[in-house]
Amino acid sequence: MLLRRRAPGLFLVSTAFGQTLTTATKPTSSAQVVTAISECHMHDTTQFCMAGTTEFQVHVTATGTSALPASYTGCHVHGTDNFCISPFGDEVSITQQRSDGDSTHGSSNSSPSAATSGRNCHFHAGVEHCTGGNENEEHSCERINRDYNIPLRIGFLFVMLVTSAFGVLGPIFLTSFTKVPTDHIALVLLKQFGTGVLISTAFVHLFTHAYLMFENDCVGEMSYEATVSAIFIAGAFLSFLVEYAGHRITAILKPTQVRADDNELESHSQVHDHPVPSDAISAAVLEAGIVFHSLLIGLTCVVADDSFFRTLFAVIVFHQMFEGIALGTVISGIPNTKLSFTKKMILGGIFTIITPIGMGIGIGVLSRFNGNDRSTLIAIGTLDALSAGILAWVAFVEMWARDWIHGGRLERASLATILAALLALALGIGIMSLLGKWA
Repeated sequence: MLLRRRAPGLFLVSTAFGQTLTTATKPTSSAQVVTAISECHMHDTTQFCMAGTTEFQVHVTATGTSALPASYTGCHVHGTDNFCISPFGDEVSITQQRSDGDSTHGSSNSSPSAATSGRNCHFHAGVEHCTGGNENEEHSCERINRDYNIPLRIGFLFVMLVTSAFGVLGPIFLTSFTKVPTDHIALVLLKQFGTGVLISTAFVHLFTHAYLMFENDCVGEMSYEATVSAIFIAGAFLSFLVEYAGHRITAILKPTQVRADDNELESHSQVHDHPVPSDAISAAVLEAGIVFHSLLIGLTCVVADDSFFRTLFAVIVFHQMFEGIALGTVISGIPNTKLSFTKKMILGGIFTIITPIGMGIGIGVLSRFNGNDRSTLIAIGTLDALSAGILAWVAFVEMWARDWIHGGRLERASLATILAALLALALGIGIMSLLGKWA
């Protein structure tokens, strides 16, 4: 960690992700006057120093260019606040810490820092979720004023647009403008990786986030404890109904010719065995689940505080690229006789723009968005759980089971192909599950 002077009393400390982190509290008064502080150390990204047995938080913000000072001298009082002088001659404010680890003073517009309250906090859909610390700590449902770098968010919106397009349109262009067949081993492995991504997205990201929303203190106690699970099942059931209705309509409109016992062809309005589900219908259902999810992801990214924004954005970029690859492989595998190239591009284009649209909405409501509002929490939690059910249905039934068991290529594949596909599937699950730690 490296120090860089900007202005009196201001240091910027960059983390490995390049973001600027600030302490969340600002002193308004002091409980003890000291002349010097030393034995300085870090709690996460916040610096603390000692004056005898009393610990003080040093209000500096952080970059990665030099180490913070190990001591400060010339401590004095301005009004009711304590200040000390760094070895560089800059004045920094300090705040005495209570024995319970909380600062004696705090700003009403910011949440306590993890270092001062002993809590580990992160963002989901603009809501700051904290673990650890004092369980009896008051949880405010009021809107919190945060620092937002609007130009940076607008610039990253276009980065998200390009990344999403690369993920979803790559497989479509690969199969449409090259001689690579849709059943090529590379595309088979890519699809298995995408299947793993969707499975993890459904459970590690969406289902978990839905529970976090409904368990928020601002929602209150739910009279039906299995609300999230019920919404999840509703999403899966809705997916089933849409696909089943589509298959029945397709069977009626396009009668299947089957051979009778007397070797004569008879026209039937329905197939005798279970018909192979329409790839186009499956892709449309998958797209619907991803659209809800991606819209929320764009909002999640933008409304997070600047101290978390860069980290969250980096994770979401990878998330959307992998999810785009999953959707792109499904769309590209549909024969052109069932879905034209133009329609494939439309499906891919919807995914490409939906997350940037969510980011644009988030930018537009930054000044009034309250992630702790009860209605907001319930709405986001409901959409997360519904999307989880949709993605789970498509991933398990239309992709995983269909490719491996119900007549798919992997049902009778060679051992080498099976092992490679299993590895791709596990990688998709593992990588997306790991990203769930940050997003």
